[in-house]
Amino acid sequence: MAETVTETVTQTVTLGDLDLAALLCSRVCHDLISPTGAVVNGIEVLDDKDSDEETREFALDLIRKSARTASARLQFCRLAFGAAGSAGAQIDLGDAEKVARGQFEDEKTRVVWNVPRAFLDKNRVKLLLNMMVLAGQAIPRGGVMTVDPVGEGDAMAFRIGATGTIARVPQAIPALLDAAPENGVVDAHAIQPYYTGLLARTCGLAVSIASEDGGIVVKAV
Repeated sequence: MAETVTETVTQTVTLGDLDLAALLCSRVCHDLISPTGAVVNGIEVLDDKDSDEETREFALDLIRKSARTASARLQFCRLAFGAAGSAGAQIDLGDAEKVARGQFEDEKTRVVWNVPRAFLDKNRVKLLLNMMVLAGQAIPRGGVMTVDPVGEGDAMAFRIGATGTIARVPQAIPALLDAAPENGVVDAHAIQPYYTGLLARTCGLAVSIASEDGGIVVKAV
């Protein structure tokens, strides 16, 4: 009896400009809902005339922290998803480091930045920041993200190592990086890794994420 071989055909997905823009906007809004909502809640507490002094101080502290978080996320999103200059513009990697630290560093996560300061094509910088988003998702309980250059000059690419307590590759991400989601759909939850793969291909690179040396490595070469 002849053996039957079943092949799984992977179909790539190409989003139209309007769909890509809409989904990226949804992603940015998702990132900002939590801190801006916390600011609103804090203001409502301050507006309550029955609030005691301890409660009002708690509300002020909540507003301060949430406003800083919202500002950091906006600055990050501006570079990672926005135009950040005219066509063909370059971005200072020092600015990328600043927004990356503001986005990712906290009491649980540390960023080790080994990329030299230089001006680089904006799409490569956007790629780097989006790779860091993937690395952050791979260490949901925090850890260390180490950002290294691969090559130098205008052709510089990147390698990000992520180590943490439960470092893992989120199941859907590798397929989305190749624009081939398992269910054939790219929604607001899937748009970021899809966009990362798109940026890599625009730069003439391929981006991957895999387990390596007890951690996770996100690499563009």
